[in-house]
Amino acid sequence: MRWTTLAILAAPPSLAMVAPAPVVAQAASPLAQVTAHLKAVDTMTANFAQTDRKGNTLNGVLTMKRPGKVRFQYEKGVPLLVVGDGKALTMIDYEVRQVSRWPIGNSPLSVLLNPDRGLDGIAKVVANNDQVLLVEARDPKRPEFGTITIAFAKIASAPSGLMLQGWTTLDAQNNRSTIKLSNQRFNVAVADSAFRWTDPRRKGPRG
Repeated sequence: MRWTTLAILAAPPSLAMVAPAPVVAQAASPLAQVTAHLKAVDTMTANFAQTDRKGNTLNGVLTMKRPGKVRFQYEKGVPLLVVGDGKALTMIDYEVRQVSRWPIGNSPLSVLLNPDRGLDGIAKVVANNDQVLLVEARDPKRPEFGTITIAFAKIASAPSGLMLQGWTTLDAQNNRSTIKLSNQRFNVAVADSAFRWTDPRRKGPRG
């Protein structure tokens, strides 16, 4: 099959993806708690499972370093790589030697990658109880950038009481896909070299 990375870049996640968690004290508001979480997390690593609208699932390892740096390293045998260098997101398809690049701000992922971006006017709470917090973000001035729904579990030991569980994106073409995270580790050492990549169009690393 041809590979897709729509889940990375552009349905609210099922509540079943979030494991039960201890109740934690609420922040001034749910969105304020999300903002505090984003500001408290400088780096994160996790395993991910990416499922597209056809039910196809790819696995890999996520590495994130705010602001703006991210790497989605797919499992062996999948010739794809997605890297954010702080300014732009790059999708590399090594099978066809193709590279696509666009500003991070044009992706719904910018909500997660830029801790200084305010949520007012673009985000709303779509579910909130003792265990789960779901937040949907969409720029009303740029609907073509798509919508992201982010799932958090409420866990007292996690940064600001929230554990990022994953997200679902819906792009302007109505392509829907989901990322589910596991083995999350916060504020671990991540070198900038983790966001370099080899350009299939020519020899040598990039980033």
